[in-house]
Amino acid sequence: MSKSFERYQKRKLISSYFSVVLSISLVLFLLGVLGLLVLNTKKMADHFKEQITISVFLKDNAKQVEVDQLQKSLAMAEYTKSATYVSKEEAAEKHSEDIGENFQDFLGYNPLKNSIDVQLNADFVTPDQLEEIAKEINSKGYVDEVSYDKPLIGLLNDNVKKISLWILVASGVFTFIAVLLINSSIRLSIYSKRFIIKTMQMVGATKVFIRRPFIWTNLKLGVLGSVIAMMCLGGVLYYINDNFPELGLTEDPIILLILFASVFVLGIFISLISTYFATQRFLNLRTDELYY
Repeated sequence: MSKSFERYQKRKLISSYFSVVLSISLVLFLLGVLGLLVLNTKKMADHFKEQITISVFLKDNAKQVEVDQLQKSLAMAEYTKSATYVSKEEAAEKHSEDIGENFQDFLGYNPLKNSIDVQLNADFVTPDQLEEIAKEINSKGYVDEVSYDKPLIGLLNDNVKKISLWILVASGVFTFIAVLLINSSIRLSIYSKRFIIKTMQMVGATKVFIRRPFIWTNLKLGVLGSVIAMMCLGGVLYYINDNFPELGLTEDPIILLILFASVFVLGIFISLISTYFATQRFLNLRTDELYY
């Protein structure tokens, strides 16, 4: 009978520890993913901004020397990521592939113009700066037109600001929820041992002596939960980097090291603080209050 009861108590204890580790690892993993998103918000926004292209259309009478000089000056400009010359023949061929037929057959001529496609650095993709860049390029006498998607630029910048704000708000809310969830799991675990705590206190054990094994146990559970969370976070990071290498999430190892260290320290810190206050609460209760 006693062995059966011991096995039951052991299973109950393991189940309690498992729930604590699971809650810590799950919450820290989600918090780590959110942290990864926060740290890379600008990088991801810059990636989308750098897909914006300015097309500089050239007049038919533009000299090749002038075109080469313009391409070189654009390529060397601080706002330029790349500058690629596209002849009217190349543009016609690409357009024919896109529409599935050769439009020159029924037009009888090629209406397209030679152009230079300029991809910008992300810091310069704002409506005001693009307007200034377009005016500067348009001032060249052999430039026919400078074209870019103005509504898309405005929409992109507005959405980046909104998304960044909501990510910060969500981070704060989720951090608060994470602390509450981990704290609740640890408190429930200690609640099941409230009579043991009070018994030890009644036979003369000091509060420090009673708290020590609970803190040590939950500290180990916090470390285990943190390690599991970091392993899952590493798997997600590997998957994203493998499928979307253009985002460059692993280009800055210092940021990743700070993120993983923060997850680890947060797991230990929350476990330590939650265990301290949970045991303190039951130590301060009167014996008759333990039943409520």
